[in-house]
Amino acid sequence: MKLAIVGGGPSAFYVASRLLSRMPDAGLRVHIFDRLWAPHGLVRYGVAPDHPEVKNCTNKFDQVAADPRFHFYGNVNVGTPKPAAMEDAVQLGLRDLQTHYSHLVFATGCALPALHSALAESAWCMSALSFVHWYTQHPSAPPPPALNTLSHVSLIGNGNVALDVARILLTPPSVLERYDVPQPVLDVLARSTVRHVQIIARRGPLHVAFTAKELRELTNLPDASMQPIDPSLLAIPSGTTPTRQQTRILQLLGQGSRNTFGTTPKTWTLDFFKSPTGLEPPPPGESLPRLLLTHTAVNNDGRAIPTTPAPPLPTSLVIPSLGFRSEPAAPFFDPTTGHLRTKAGRVLGADGRPIRGVYASGWAANGARGVLATTMMDAYAVADTVMSDAADGAEVGVEPHPELPMNPSPSDDLPPPQVRVAAARVVTYPDWKRVDAEEVRRGELLGKERERMRWEEAQVFLQGQPS
Repeated sequence: MKLAIVGGGPSAFYVASRLLSRMPDAGLRVHIFDRLWAPHGLVRYGVAPDHPEVKNCTNKFDQVAADPRFHFYGNVNVGTPKPAAMEDAVQLGLRDLQTHYSHLVFATGCALPALHSALAESAWCMSALSFVHWYTQHPSAPPPPALNTLSHVSLIGNGNVALDVARILLTPPSVLERYDVPQPVLDVLARSTVRHVQIIARRGPLHVAFTAKELRELTNLPDASMQPIDPSLLAIPSGTTPTRQQTRILQLLGQGSRNTFGTTPKTWTLDFFKSPTGLEPPPPGESLPRLLLTHTAVNNDGRAIPTTPAPPLPTSLVIPSLGFRSEPAAPFFDPTTGHLRTKAGRVLGADGRPIRGVYASGWAANGARGVLATTMMDAYAVADTVMSDAADGAEVGVEPHPELPMNPSPSDDLPPPQVRVAAARVVTYPDWKRVDAEEVRRGELLGKERERMRWEEAQVFLQGQPS
């Protein structure tokens, strides 16, 4: 088996880990391709910098990469058009992989933000994904928000990502500077004039998507305080038995923040049962645009439905945080689900039949849901399916699928020739470990976790370092 995995995040490494540990055969070869130059996907470019413990999984990924049957090829874009900011990436088509590999796993995640029909991106509206990519220095290089011109930020949605964004805006830079926050980001945060963050949820406290841990961190910020919530909103409806998590969240919301509202330089609000209906430019003579809102109610199906208009909300910036979706240009994308066409980990062709030797795991297969442990368990299950199909002879005698016939007997351990020819632009795992060590070294000089490099800087560094 010679397996190509497209995507280099946690799902990809967990699939590789499972296969390498369960298949001691020296004939197994696993190659990961990632269009980002650095590995680990959301662990590097999605996890909030003040959650360093979540990144401990990279120790396991390092162990995976130490197996001689494993290779990582970063800065290689497979199967979709290259984003403009990653023009330097090596381009591969799926046919290039098909020729050189017996099996293929898509672990490409959900790389685009879910959009709100009433909120077009503009000078007053940027997605939470762009904001996260800014403070993690993602290679897509979104422009920094003009925080030195903002006073009021409205977050649409109440998942953990929304609370991450709120926490970054409300935490003093003197606290963040010890973590993995790039210096250019700290410089922007130091000039921030944001004083209030409003988190808008279309349903009520029983339906929030954030965890108690995330809420507790927000309520304990040193320089921020939460506006008290109307106790009637925290009452449990008759006939409802909240889960332990819901009970804890209701308790935390009832307790409020550590600091009394109004005694801190910054404040924040959880605004329930509201949904945006539009965003208007600033009225004549005013500086702030207006977020148009409607009150909502939850129907018998648990869906939020609009009721009556709510007063417009003057705000400096709107940040929708409504989840993520796969790229429509991705191979085998299903527009009805927002992710790839799959069944039990197997990718389906246009005719609905499984494509021989082609699989998908994690968010690419299931959509953007679950935490890191969920991703791990799904990746293990997909790896088990790959092994089971091979061991049970499920692939023997089956005609190759016309959409992507894989090579049943690749003979070498080499990547496609395009990768070999462009080796100077491709990052291997040993390359990454040298960059990793240098980032940590630079961070230690500044008294922080690490100081990140951009691709151009990493490339110069690698060219001057022995391999």
